Amino acid sequence: MEKPGRDPRPEFKTASFKEGVETLKDLKMGMILEGVITNVTHFGAFVDIGVHQDGLVHISALSKTFVKDPRSVVKAGDIVKVKVMEIDIPRKRIGLSMRLDEEVGTTTWPSSQPKLPRKQKQAQQATKPTVGSMGDLLKAAMQQQNQ
Repeated sequence: MEKPGRDPRPEFKTASFKEGVETLKDLKMGMILEGVITNVTHFGAFVDIGVHQDGLVHISALSKTFVKDPRSVVKAGDIVKVKVMEIDIPRKRIGLSMRLDEEVGTTTWPSSQPKLPRKQKQAQQATKPTVGSMGDLLKAAMQQQNQ
């Protein structure tokens, strides 16, 4: 306080959120945004991009190379550039990627698999032949061919 302008703290950096992007409905596939890592988990990192809902960068989209532990690539508080890969407004989910040159729609996100109701899932599993050995597999194939 005695010496103004001599603050010993390092310069504080913040992410500059894109103007006009304030809700999930403002997001568009392929947008490149700046955000702040809010949490790092074993399956990826959550990024605040300024829409009141953090987006997930899956571990497979953190880097072009294999990532064993997301904490080796990012940490909470890091400012990163991300690309919007998936938007699910009803479930309030945003899929992001740190691989900016990646085409939208080329990644199979874990959340992009359609969720089936339990009864449909059980019916689907009941129609699959249970195979225990190679002989059972051949028998099932022959039965299908004869039908």
